[in-house]
Amino acid sequence: MLSPLATGISAGLGAAAGVGLAAGGCAYAAMWPGSQLFGPTLIAPARPGELALTFDDGPNPAWTPRLLELLASHGLRATFFMMGSRAQAKPALVRSIADAGHLIGSHSWSHLNLALAASSRIEEELARTSQTLEQITGAPVRYFRPPFGARRPAVLRAARRLGMVPVLWNAMTSDWREPSADRIAARLMHSIDRLERRRRAANIVLHDGSHLDSLANRAPSVAAAGQLIARYQASHRFVTVDAWG
Repeated sequence: MLSPLATGISAGLGAAAGVGLAAGGCAYAAMWPGSQLFGPTLIAPARPGELALTFDDGPNPAWTPRLLELLASHGLRATFFMMGSRAQAKPALVRSIADAGHLIGSHSWSHLNLALAASSRIEEELARTSQTLEQITGAPVRYFRPPFGARRPAVLRAARRLGMVPVLWNAMTSDWREPSADRIAARLMHSIDRLERRRRAANIVLHDGSHLDSLANRAPSVAAAGQLIARYQASHRFVTVDAWG
């Protein structure tokens, strides 16, 4: 039989372990793109051969137009998850993206970590972005990608109250800080091919903008997108995320 002291220590260690597990579970649910613990999100279906090119943090007046030229030259449409503040600053560029047939979604107003934000701030970030994008394009905003993938139940509920489907991803690399287009493309191709073997579609994240710098150099990301198109267009179908739900 354990002494009272040993019993107390054991109970304390057990409680600490429980707290650690709970904290780890919350972190996983809040940040891991594949987690559905806080509620369902759209990632990608069991439809191998389909790829969605998605671009975050724009629009970027220096690089988004070049990306649009690349997509137009191949007859492809992509999904752009825009920051409301960036869209407000460049409404003509937003309209050109919409007019080209691309899908526009919300990426919040200021790229705040919404998992840590007050409920009132979450509502403000999402509602203001939706209103701005809808005023510019004349179309409702139906899709939302949380910055950093960070969410909690209040974030997902707010998105759905505004009529938006939360969207995460299953293929991403650190293209926002990687100077080599070849390395970005190679890492994404590895993910895409792995998903193909698992009979899944690929929801690919690249960045045409930056929440830190409105004129960030996105040449490597645009070039990597070109490599993905060259590699997969003949054998795969490129879609926007509304094809999946």
